[in-house]
Amino acid sequence: MTYEELIERLDPNVYGSLRQSIELGKWPDGRKVSPEQRSISLEAVIHYENTHNMAEEERTGYIDRGAKAGTDCDPTVRMQKKAAKKAAKNDAVNGSLDGSLDERSDDSDGSEQYTEVKV
Repeated sequence: MTYEELIERLDPNVYGSLRQSIELGKWPDGRKVSPEQRSISLEAVIHYENTHNMAEEERTGYIDRGAKAGTDCDPTVRMQKKAAKKAAKNDAVNGSLDGSLDERSDDSDGSEQYTEVKV
């Protein structure tokens, strides 16, 4: 029996038990789940959810962004804005300077950091 066949035939109760063990960090009998067991179980749970076409909202790791999706409260939007700002800054530096320059960058969270830019 292959891994795929095993996951296809996995009993829903076993899937639920694996998922609960990942969430709680212990097996139903109370023993601690090791990092290796957690990794293998998580892989099996994700494979089960994909194989059985579970709704995205019911899958392990799903994050409901709700009304915040697409706003500045959505981390993916902040990351995209930060990456675009950094790319624009790098384009400006690469187009106008030779050698290296310590460039001060401003992060959207108000913290400051210095990065070395080499052209």
